[in-house]
Amino acid sequence: MAVVRLSELAEKMNLTNLTPEIDLRGVRLREPEINRPGMQLAGYFDHFAAGRIQIIGLVESSYMSNEMTGEDKDYVYSQFFSLDTPCVVCCRNLAPDAIFIDYARKYNVPVLLTREATSAFMAEVIRWLNERLAPTISIHGVLVDIYGVGVLITGESGIGKSETALELVKRGHRLVSDDVVEIRRISEETLVGTAPPVTKHLIELRGIGIIDVKTLFGVSSVRNSQNIDLVIELEEWSKDKVYDRIGLEDSYTEYLGNKVVCHRIPIRPGRNISIICEAAAVNHRQKIMGYNAAEALYKRVTENMMRSHEDDDDE
Repeated sequence: MAVVRLSELAEKMNLTNLTPEIDLRGVRLREPEINRPGMQLAGYFDHFAAGRIQIIGLVESSYMSNEMTGEDKDYVYSQFFSLDTPCVVCCRNLAPDAIFIDYARKYNVPVLLTREATSAFMAEVIRWLNERLAPTISIHGVLVDIYGVGVLITGESGIGKSETALELVKRGHRLVSDDVVEIRRISEETLVGTAPPVTKHLIELRGIGIIDVKTLFGVSSVRNSQNIDLVIELEEWSKDKVYDRIGLEDSYTEYLGNKVVCHRIPIRPGRNISIICEAAAVNHRQKIMGYNAAEALYKRVTENMMRSHEDDDDE
């Protein structure tokens, strides 16, 4: 199961630690969801999502300051912090009172402070945690951004994936990862690919070695992550195999339960794979925008056959 250290979140969101004696590196976040403990501050702890980050906004802060008595705070805070709460984040720079901080220290729960508005902070934390805690796999392949389409190029070792990626970079497209691609399932529709930190922005070319794409071609030739929209699987040409020449029906491959459109491209001398990848990416964008060339051809052929049939009937 993926985990994120609280110290990473604090650094990412520029949070102030109001309990500096508690080491944030020792706190693990395992859920991308968050909770606003309105009912819990009123004393109702049934169905309390204690394992989530607890967010204190203007409403919660006002209730704690103006409505809760000393006895209420002793009961509620002791219950609240004793239930394995990972941390509390107070928004809008609304720091809690000393009693709240004392109970947080007693139960070793970090209390953090941000100047951000509650809704904006919640949205960014959920987005970031969803990405960091998403199910992840690593596959052998190359990921390139071609005209804004994330194209994952796969195939057997030595078939020419890296050489294709290098030519695409020279043609103005952007490399995300070579050799190993880490895929995260952000949602039921979205897969995001990144490069492992060790091989980021690097390409391995047999006979030459390692080249640094960012250094050779500039920062515009690389990007850190990209949605995976299309898979191109390279394979050796076989004269005994029938290849799709029309493309009326899409083929798919599956990663982490998500289906992605997949084209299987046969390799033989004389085929320019980088141009084929460009054409596949543009064609994919065209389909998303509502135009399918294969369907248009089928419609033309059908209409032509109908006209021919009508002409024969007239004769």
